[in-house]
Amino acid sequence: MAVVLWQGSSSFTSGDTPWGLYDEDITFSSDVDKFAGWSAKRLGFPITAIELTSGSFYACFEEAVTEYSAQVNQFNIKDNLLSLKGQATGSSNSLTHKRVSHTMGEQIFLSETYGSEAQVGGQVETYKNKITLNSGSQEYDLNTLIADKSGSGAGSGGAIEVKRVYYEGDPAISRYFDPYAGTGQQTNNMLDAFGFGGSSPAITFLLQPLYADILRVQAIEFNDQVRKSAYSFELVNNKLRIFPKWNSTTTGSLWIDWVRTSERDKVLRTRYSGSTDTISDISNAPYDNMQYQYINDVGKQWIRKYGLALSKELLGMVRSKYGTIPIPNSDVSLDGDTLRAEATAEKEQLIEQLREMLDQTSQRALLEADRDSSEHLQEKLKKIPYPIYIG
Repeated sequence: MAVVLWQGSSSFTSGDTPWGLYDEDITFSSDVDKFAGWSAKRLGFPITAIELTSGSFYACFEEAVTEYSAQVNQFNIKDNLLSLKGQATGSSNSLTHKRVSHTMGEQIFLSETYGSEAQVGGQVETYKNKITLNSGSQEYDLNTLIADKSGSGAGSGGAIEVKRVYYEGDPAISRYFDPYAGTGQQTNNMLDAFGFGGSSPAITFLLQPLYADILRVQAIEFNDQVRKSAYSFELVNNKLRIFPKWNSTTTGSLWIDWVRTSERDKVLRTRYSGSTDTISDISNAPYDNMQYQYINDVGKQWIRKYGLALSKELLGMVRSKYGTIPIPNSDVSLDGDTLRAEATAEKEQLIEQLREMLDQTSQRALLEADRDSSEHLQEKLKKIPYPIYIG
């Protein structure tokens, strides 16, 4: 069958493009014929024969629209992904041509996760249980005492993670402000030497920086740890060893803060369930091909230029099939390689320009521009003379 080359006019109908992504768009149907005529003339028609068909121009125009849509959508996904994670996917939730409301959902979730580990909040419930200390006993198996594997313990048969063990001595601050500090053991003589003989540390205070109190408290605690049998413990695989061991004739109590690992992991599994109906990364963010009729004239001009570069590349490929054509007493060299090189350079330049423009409109760039504008405005306002008020 003979191939009908470009004849100078065409009439687009639905189904003429390879993918048919925009065939039902009235604006696309109108512009695609205009693009074919414009591109052919830009390539030299009618002075030069154009070895392309109407379908070739239609395919290039469809690809140009798709490329523009992909570039803009890729930028939007990258710019909005932090706010999109965890939201629903699906065609009904398409974000194309829509403004994304930036929330702190992902940041709040991360904060709650850290809060749970730091015991200052979060979504994981912390339980508190009392351990009975027996005289002479130093080791206690918390898996048995709290999370009984039979299910009768406080952990209901699940594994636990201990967050805090309340096995401590008296707070150092209570000894720092002891009302009897500085009496006895000849320490009064030392206070007299410094002029503080008539002062009691618990009722008379000097103006000192706060870090002095903190350093004093740390010194007391470190002194107890090194020189005394300070209260301490070791915790290995939920087996608790206390120091010093309980030697009282009566039983004592020791409190434990703990969480169920199943509840902690459930929060993460719920958030990062891997379900296909929630946004997890750029692969399932619901950005679809743009509707051509909603693209502004700035975008359409980029599409026309990119489509022309594709048409030039395609024409170059056709002409490169035969480098020369023999004619009587000579031959004619075709410019296929030149067209392909020019088309490649034009495509790269257009993509670079589009990405540069998108980067200049990112959230970060806009916030920086707004900050600079505010600073310049403040500088401008400083140069305005202040009025003199006369009452």
